[in-house]
Amino acid sequence: MRSIWNGNISFGLVSIPIKMYPATEDHSVSFRQVHTADGGRVRYRKVCELEDKPVDSAEIGRAYEDADGALIPITDEDLAALPLPTTRSVEIEAFIPASEVDPLQIDDAYYLGVNGTAAAKPYALLREALKRSEKVGIAKYAHRGRERLGMLRVVGDAIALHRLLWPDEVREPSDVAPKEKVTVKPAELDLADTLMETLGEVDLDDLRDEYQEALEALVAAKVSGAAPVAEPGEEPKGAQVVDLVAALRDSVRSARQARGEAPGEEGEEATVHELRGRKKAPAKKAPAKKTAAAKTAAAKKTAGTKKTASTKETAAKTTAKKAGTEKAAAKKTAAKKTTAKKQTGKRASRPAS
Repeated sequence: MRSIWNGNISFGLVSIPIKMYPATEDHSVSFRQVHTADGGRVRYRKVCELEDKPVDSAEIGRAYEDADGALIPITDEDLAALPLPTTRSVEIEAFIPASEVDPLQIDDAYYLGVNGTAAAKPYALLREALKRSEKVGIAKYAHRGRERLGMLRVVGDAIALHRLLWPDEVREPSDVAPKEKVTVKPAELDLADTLMETLGEVDLDDLRDEYQEALEALVAAKVSGAAPVAEPGEEPKGAQVVDLVAALRDSVRSARQARGEAPGEEGEEATVHELRGRKKAPAKKAPAKKTAAAKTAAAKKTAGTKKTASTKETAAKTTAKKAGTEKAAAKKTAAKKTTAKKQTGKRASRPAS
């Protein structure tokens, strides 16, 4: 890999010699402009407006165009005299959590590699410090004629540098957000949440640039002299007013079919999942509780009735037994009295001697 910039990472008083390499590459098919009449190549030529003739690169300088159109020349000596301490250095200003960096600011990416054996130890030190802190380094550096803002983070065993836009280079979205007052219903949110869950997650490595593949196939067919076969595509649909809930339900069914899941019966409504944090009201069980209470009361009443009857029966038996005992005692007493009277009569009837 060919380096595009040499310099140093300034980490406090530690200086790390590094080389900068592009971290990304463009695989898109590039085209040249041609003259449609004869196929001749159309090229750009740099022409001086005053002399109306082509100019070589060695004769071309730079100038600033004023508001009234006047050109003010800026020479290499003028730029070299600027107080720019980051000309050949990536100076780390601070370390912050990556979440504090607005993704809209992230631009081109580069790998920073060591420049020489002596740079290996301090390079590894910075890399491991970034890993352990779980933070990113915010740095300033000069590249392509201007000072840049950058973010250093660890990628594998290397340190990557992301060029960041300055905060004032990020536009506010106030002009693009809907100005109409819109109310989103809970049912619509539930269906949107269901659709998100049905679509699920994806491994970015599995995604392919299908347009690029089709374009390469077209070029290959042209090179081989074969007639390219165009696959019929869907006609672009214009804007139309739709039932949002119905569209969400259809989207859920389509997503399930794409994932090989059962789409459900015809006309069946999509399952609605409650959003996280929302709790369903507990099902009413009042009738069940009332029945159980009635059964309990009936059981208690029956038990009480049985107990009362048993008590009455026991009392009756006790009374009868007591009456029988008293009756037997009375008969026994009457018998004793009768016996005593008979003996007294016998004594009275004996003659005197």
